[in-house]
Amino acid sequence: MTLLLTRSVITELLDPDTVMAGLHAGFLAADPDVRPLRVRTDLPRPGTAALSGAGTATALLPGAIAGIPAYTVKVNAKFPDATPALRGLVCLHDLADGELLAVLDSATVTAWRTGLAAALATHALAADHAGSVSVIGAGAQARMVLRGLARLRELTRLTVCDTDPARAAAFAAEHERLLGIPVETAAEPRRAASRGDIVVLATWSRSPLLDASDLRPGMHVTTLGADEPGKVELAADALRHALTVVDDLELAVAMGALGNSGLGADAAHASLGQVLHGERAGRESGDQITVYAPVGLPWQDLALAWPVYRAAAGAGTCPRVDFLA
Repeated sequence: MTLLLTRSVITELLDPDTVMAGLHAGFLAADPDVRPLRVRTDLPRPGTAALSGAGTATALLPGAIAGIPAYTVKVNAKFPDATPALRGLVCLHDLADGELLAVLDSATVTAWRTGLAAALATHALAADHAGSVSVIGAGAQARMVLRGLARLRELTRLTVCDTDPARAAAFAAEHERLLGIPVETAAEPRRAASRGDIVVLATWSRSPLLDASDLRPGMHVTTLGADEPGKVELAADALRHALTVVDDLELAVAMGALGNSGLGADAAHASLGQVLHGERAGRESGDQITVYAPVGLPWQDLALAWPVYRAAAGAGTCPRVDFLA
């Protein structure tokens, strides 16, 4: 029998500390011989055959972590103008025989694992004293980054920027209540970046929002939007100017911040796994500029899906279906 795990079930069963612990362990345990595969294609517009539609489809596989007897396969559809913009499923399979253990809402899994992995990386790379944060793109991923980051360090001020001023204002009001810190909005990305020691970009941008001239000594920038070909948030000179850390070097060049800006593997200092392992240094001084530029890895879906499945199976209250019936 396969468990059906909806957004409300997932959020009820998880907490950020559990997810971040699993993600941290995953960065340390990820097998370099299991290469992450991301298959992406444009979708046609309704009624046409040309691949020129407003949406894309992406599959991520296999999500595998040493010590977890399961793997994930995720299929997402992205439609930037829709609400929600991301829809799809994460399938959790038994590693021994492929049995389908659970099906999970991928929008929830993706927001949690992307945002909380980014919070871990941001905390690891930002200066110890950095407490003022600017978010550019007031969506689900920025929300989860803040939720995780607030558990890892003291936040002192928040600036919010979004292409939709009403959404920025609502996000600002929400987080002033949640975080209990001063929150303001900024009309454009450069203005927002000038107010933060930590800057989080989580947008659909296809042209640079910040360049090297916007980076100050001691700043950390996390860029989440460059996760498929054509998407760019940081200019090439900014990535070159900073100590840039990625989640996977090959993917960062093939479809992430590096390749999308015309850069090669030599522009990256290290992977986050190497930094957390102590194989490569992260930030080495308070005035160094650091950047985290992930694409997102399949095993991160497993790091969230497995504990959710275990909790749901133990509770025994979630709906189940027999696909073989």
